[in-house]
Amino acid sequence: MNAPSLTFSEDQAEAWDRIADLLRGAGVDVDAGALIPDVSGAASVLAVVGKAGSGKTMLLARLVDGLVEAGVEIVSGDYEGRRRRERRTLAVLAPTNKAASVLRNRGVPATTIHRILYTPVYDPEYEKIAEWLAGNGDRPEIEGLTEAALDRAQAFYDAVKSVPGALASAGLRGSDFIRGWKRREDPLDIGFVDESSMLDDKQFEDLKEIFPTLVLFGDPAQLAPVGQSGEMVFDRFTPARKLELHRIHRQAEDNPILDLAHALADPALEFSDFEQMIREAAARDDRVVMAERVEAELMARSPVLVWRNATRIRLIHAFRAAYGAPADALLPGEPLICDGIELPLKHRKKRIDLEARGLIKGAQVIYLGPGKKPGFSRLHVIGAEDPRVSAASIVKIEMPDEEEPFIPFAARMGAAFLHGAAVTIHKAQGSQWENVQVFAPDLWAASRTGRNEAGVALWKRLAYVAITRAEHRLFWVVRNRLGRPAAALTVEDLKAPAAPLELAAQEDG
Repeated sequence: MNAPSLTFSEDQAEAWDRIADLLRGAGVDVDAGALIPDVSGAASVLAVVGKAGSGKTMLLARLVDGLVEAGVEIVSGDYEGRRRRERRTLAVLAPTNKAASVLRNRGVPATTIHRILYTPVYDPEYEKIAEWLAGNGDRPEIEGLTEAALDRAQAFYDAVKSVPGALASAGLRGSDFIRGWKRREDPLDIGFVDESSMLDDKQFEDLKEIFPTLVLFGDPAQLAPVGQSGEMVFDRFTPARKLELHRIHRQAEDNPILDLAHALADPALEFSDFEQMIREAAARDDRVVMAERVEAELMARSPVLVWRNATRIRLIHAFRAAYGAPADALLPGEPLICDGIELPLKHRKKRIDLEARGLIKGAQVIYLGPGKKPGFSRLHVIGAEDPRVSAASIVKIEMPDEEEPFIPFAARMGAAFLHGAAVTIHKAQGSQWENVQVFAPDLWAASRTGRNEAGVALWKRLAYVAITRAEHRLFWVVRNRLGRPAAALTVEDLKAPAAPLELAAQEDG
């Protein structure tokens, strides 16, 4: 295979060549499309950095295609067959389910970092099906499964390389075939990490333990992880280990949102000047809207992006009031944000179960209704490959001007949630939505503080991250008002798997 130089910009072609050299050390000749002896024996890390639209995702996708053509095996985190000495492996990772789903929607087989750090332990009987689907065993005979069910599983796996999805198509639930999860011990070969500006030092060290060859893809203009003094993990790389993409490929599409994002690089730009640019963009393109109010209907699926927590809490209460939500219960369709797993150390397995299914800190979910037990919730995890899950839940609704949140209901232990109708721009990083509302009064307040992060005005970093979350339309909200919804909340828009995989976090006494 030859690198597709005709479709690459000069900086992309240079990055391809540098990464191809790195991959040859890992035993893959991506240019020739062949596996070769692993000759390096040493860990290697590169970073590919560039702003939104610079072609990072395009380059990542073409590299994945080249590796697959060369015979590299994609590891998704849902099942791994017996390791063969001659095989080479690749995992494409993102810090969150939403970021991984953005890649999957573009045809890149991505999974989350958590799904690679923790691997499933299959029931031996159903592992026979997984081995057969992966091409490592004969068609099994399983008591209780018909030949037609096995045919459905094979047809699903041929179309989508997901073992849990294939088993679900045969009528099995996750609790039937996954006995638990364990921390990965065996290394893999090659790791590609998208949205690597979100990586903290601990995650980076964990990934280096697993992948001797690691390529990070990140945007240096985004916000660094909280607690890292404005520094991203690739900021410490030497120039020889950092490749920068400059050309803005999507500008050819005349994208006004990207034009606004890149205008923020001007050090002389003031907030008032930037807001005038937004007005002018809105006057000539309906993909940018100068909005006089926040729209409650949009908040149900894409949160309003804010800077200040006080703003976030006020907007959440306005949203709930607009839909007539009771104080002591959630309505089906209300958005939530996972705030972590509250389980004691002795329940480590349950924590791993929930995290592996996508309930990691920052995950976006939609409340579907109460579970079968008190304190349990049925949830739809946004961006997860198997989105439906039932879990013991602790729901916290923060109150204006009060330190302690109101808790409408809670299990004694389980997954903790905050309301998700509005989120801080920090938490939105790595996600994208078709329509994004940015609460401009908060960014104006950030501009008035005069604060900088890594030499860049904080309001500019906040604005850059916020507006680049919009896939199609940006709403720049200029007033502290809320538009009432025209219809009740619903869950009809949420796609459910053919056979939902449910993993209940059972409570022990």
